[in-house]
Amino acid sequence: MSALLAGRAAVVTGAAQGIGFAIAESLYEHGAKVAVADMDGDAAAGAAAALGSAALPLRCDVTDEGSVDAMLSEALESFGSLDILVNNAGITRDSSLRKMTIQDFAAVIDVHLKGSWLGIRAASNIMRDAGGGSIVNLSSLSGKSGNPGQTNYSAAKAGIVGLTKSAAKELAHKGVRVNAVQPGLIRTPMTAAMSPEVFAEREAAIPMRRAGLPEEVAGAVLFLASDLSSYMTGAVLEVGGGRLM
Repeated sequence: MSALLAGRAAVVTGAAQGIGFAIAESLYEHGAKVAVADMDGDAAAGAAAALGSAALPLRCDVTDEGSVDAMLSEALESFGSLDILVNNAGITRDSSLRKMTIQDFAAVIDVHLKGSWLGIRAASNIMRDAGGGSIVNLSSLSGKSGNPGQTNYSAAKAGIVGLTKSAAKELAHKGVRVNAVQPGLIRTPMTAAMSPEVFAEREAAIPMRRAGLPEEVAGAVLFLASDLSSYMTGAVLEVGGGRLM
């Protein structure tokens, strides 16, 4: 086990599967105590058990202020500190602009953008009093270029970039760093739902000629969560195989 995050305590939202689980696993393997937070409490419990005894399962609805506060309070009580928060929880409700319902637009904005904002606000209150911490937000290359059928998702992911930079400016003098990662096409349960033709078309447009793996996104998050990036805040790292560079 690497000592890169030894003694640190981390919370990862949306961590029961996909990119979130890969992030939780990476932080855990590098020495952190990790809270695996997810809307699905049973899935969170299973994921935490898969990591090991220093992992804590937590159920959290990131769109609910009280749920977010309770999640971070429980992690703080269990671990004794809160050093890292990764705002990863996300959903998709894809549809054309013409057919998208206002409910599906609002749901995606709420989980990604409001959820990240609630997490940053609550975690930074703890971290600034403790003298520092690292917050990593999951944006997407969809927030850089936009995707057809994803006006809600692309808007939310673009918003996370602005949120990251604004929060970074507010919190830098308190030792709290706020950065973001923008994954491109990654092999996850979410992208597995795409038609093979669309997936192949998007993959062919990537200079590295392949989709990424969740572990490759987790590597960028690990870097931003650790002291290797101690002089970085407000940064947005693209993990997309060269797509949209």
